[in-house]
Formats: sequence, structure tokens, C-alpha cells
Amino acid sequence: MPKITVVGQSGDTREIEATVGTTLMEAIRDNGFDEMLALCGGCCSCATCHVFVDAAYADKLPPVSADEDDLLDSSDERNATSRLSCQLPITDDLDGLTVTIAPEG
Repeated sequence: MPKITVVGQSGDTREIEATVGTTLMEAIRDNGFDEMLALCGGCCSCATCHVFVDAAYADKLPPVSADEDDLLDSSDERNATSRLSCQLPITDDLDGLTVTIAPEG
């Protein structure tokens, strides 16, 4: 089971175990990070699961889809490592990944 370090909006950091085959959004939400709103439930329609991912893992993630790109554009907090966690399937390759939950906005 991959271990992922999650940094919350308040700066609290916790290592979680994520189940292969789920999404990063599900792993974060199911491990008690209340700021992971994920209002659309993972349908790639709201951007409330916005995270910043460790750039060293970029090649281990699927490419950003047009829909994800459009939703990220709606965020004032978007940066070069922004992703929607609902679009990131957990694989063994993500073991050691660090993500930061983006501020709302």
C-alpha cells in the first residue's frame, strides 16, 4: 500500500496509506482531512479537490485532461504543480509522494 504525505491547509502534515485503485482524493478525504471538500464526489466538475503535487512525481501521473485544465484555470491558487486529486489514481509508483491541499479560492 503506497504511503503518501499530505500537508493540510493549516500546515498539519500526516502520512497516510492509500489503496491502489482508488483516487488520491478518496485517500485524502477518507483519512480525515476535512478541507478536502470534493463536492462533486470525483466527477471532475468542481475543483474542490485541488492539490499541489511534488514535481518529482509528475512523470508518474496521468496527463492533465482538457476538463481538468479548465477547472484548474478557475482557481486563483493554480500553480505549475496543481492537479485535481480526483483525477489521480493511486498506483504503487506514488509511494512517497507529498501533496499539499490547495487553499480555497
